[in-house]
Amino acid sequence: MGNIIKIFATILAGSTAWACSTDGCTGLRSAIPKAEFYSSTTAKVISLDSLQIAGVGAPGDSILMTAGTSASSVYLPFRSQQDATSWCLSYKWRDTDDPRLNDTVTFHYSSQPYFASAECGAMYRYTVHKVDYTTHLLDSVVMVDSLITNIDVSQIRIYFRTQEEGDTE
Repeated sequence: MGNIIKIFATILAGSTAWACSTDGCTGLRSAIPKAEFYSSTTAKVISLDSLQIAGVGAPGDSILMTAGTSASSVYLPFRSQQDATSWCLSYKWRDTDDPRLNDTVTFHYSSQPYFASAECGAMYRYTVHKVDYTTHLLDSVVMVDSLITNIDVSQIRIYFRTQEEGDTE
C-alpha cells in the first residue's frame, strides 16, 4: 500500500509541475519584429543566400545574418532604450559585393513596457512611426502592422529588386 501511495504522489507531483509550466505563453517571449523578404518584380517571398545584415552603431557583434546562410526572413531586434534602430544590408553576390551598394534601413518607434502574463512576463511593445531606407538594391520596406508584439508573424516586408530568369536587363 505504501508503494502505491508513493507512485500516486510521484504522478501527482509530475502532473502538477506540468500544469504550472510556461506552455501557456503564446508567441515569442520578447517583442522582436520579423521581416520577410520579397521580390519587387513578382511580389512573392524569396530566399536570399548572399545577404548580410548587421546593426548600425550597435555595441559588440551585431551581425544577424551572414552571407552563405539561406533565409526568407529574419528577426530585427529594436533597442528598447532608444527611439530608432538601423540595420545595414550588405550584398555578397558577385558584381554586387561593393560597400557603395549597401542599403540601410532605419526604424523610428516608441517603446512601451507591457506585462503580457504570469507565464510570459514583462516585455516591450513597439509602435513604428516611420521607416527610412536607401534604395541601392532595396526597392522598398513596408510595415504590415506598426504595432510590434510578441506574436510570431511577419510585420515587415522588405522588397528587393530582382530579375526573372532569362531577363538580361
